[in-house]
Amino acid sequence: MKKHTFKTVMLTFGIAIFMSNSVFGQTGNKQDRKKPPTFKELIKEMDANEDGKLSKSEIKGPLKEHFSEIDTDEDGFISEKEFDKAPKPERKERN
Repeated sequence: MKKHTFKTVMLTFGIAIFMSNSVFGQTGNKQDRKKPPTFKELIKEMDANEDGKLSKSEIKGPLKEHFSEIDTDEDGFISEKEFDKAPKPERKERN
């Protein structure tokens, strides 16, 4: 009887832990969080003409919204150097 009770308790506890992580969307591993893309990843994804730079017509999102601030030499492209020096977006606050 003790073995059966112990197994039931452990199974119930395991299900409770699984459900609490599923309900709240927590993975328990901070490395699973999405990181900002690197310049090389952006080039691979967005550089339509494969020139190693990103023009305003090739990009989207926050880069496009802040293009003039990031394109410091005003040549119409974002280079890797400019991308590295660009201000990082602010993290959203959690409720």
